Amino acid sequence: MSRPFFQNPVAMGLTALGLLMLIGMSVSIVPETKQAIISSFGGKPLRVVNAYKPDEQFGGTKAGLTFRIPFFEQIQSIDKRVLSVGMERQEVLSTDQLRLQVDAFARFRVTKPVRMYQAIRTEDRLREQLRTILGSALRNELGKRSFSTLLSAERGQVMENIQTALNRQARRFGAEVIDVRIKRADLPEGTPLQSAFARMESARKQEAIAIEAEGQKEAQIIRASAEAEAARIYAASYNKDADFYDFHRAMQSYRRTFQQEGQEGGPRTNIVLSPNNDYLRKFRDGR
Repeated sequence: MSRPFFQNPVAMGLTALGLLMLIGMSVSIVPETKQAIISSFGGKPLRVVNAYKPDEQFGGTKAGLTFRIPFFEQIQSIDKRVLSVGMERQEVLSTDQLRLQVDAFARFRVTKPVRMYQAIRTEDRLREQLRTILGSALRNELGKRSFSTLLSAERGQVMENIQTALNRQARRFGAEVIDVRIKRADLPEGTPLQSAFARMESARKQEAIAIEAEGQKEAQIIRASAEAEAARIYAASYNKDADFYDFHRAMQSYRRTFQQEGQEGGPRTNIVLSPNNDYLRKFRDGR
């Protein structure tokens, strides 16, 4: 004779275990760093829990407990945080025919989880797709540039162009590219590297020569302008007081002529002039 259900500990234990399993399959916890897609077992998205929103404040999201129907609905978590994808080292041919070894990475986040789920299903597949697109965009952009571009201020514009091209493709998968960076861009070891350095050194020397020539030209222009200005000032002074200007010029001439006379260690100057010599007229006039 069978025992009543409530008096059968085995039956009650199995029932409790089944209820716990059912509850466990019905309730899930969605953390703030995740967004969850509830879909049917046929793969059709039904709703999104804690979906990404721009300018959303941490602590103000709809994360927490969520419920689904066991055996009819499934849940898939997708990261809300900024993720990164690295690129395998690529060989790129620049416009100056240099083969560059380039390492780069991109940072992105999933902003439209339903689109990502329908297009590519998982984050791992999204990373692989973005890695391929990043390599293609990098080769296309750097193939239009010279090696020196990566060492100049134009590098920022190059990164923006690559990010724009990558973002255009990433939107198809519900992702947004936030940043693209080149970690390293090196020339292959050996003769190509030495040849590139030699060409760069030659280009810098030519640039230095051009800058020096331009500087000398500017110096000549400044010197000529200064001399013209000095002549104008002298002429203006002469017109104001011709006698004082004549006296001043004579004193300057005497100083240059007799300045070495009597100086220790310097050459001595011997000048023999007639007292009536016109050169000494200012001494005569001063008596």
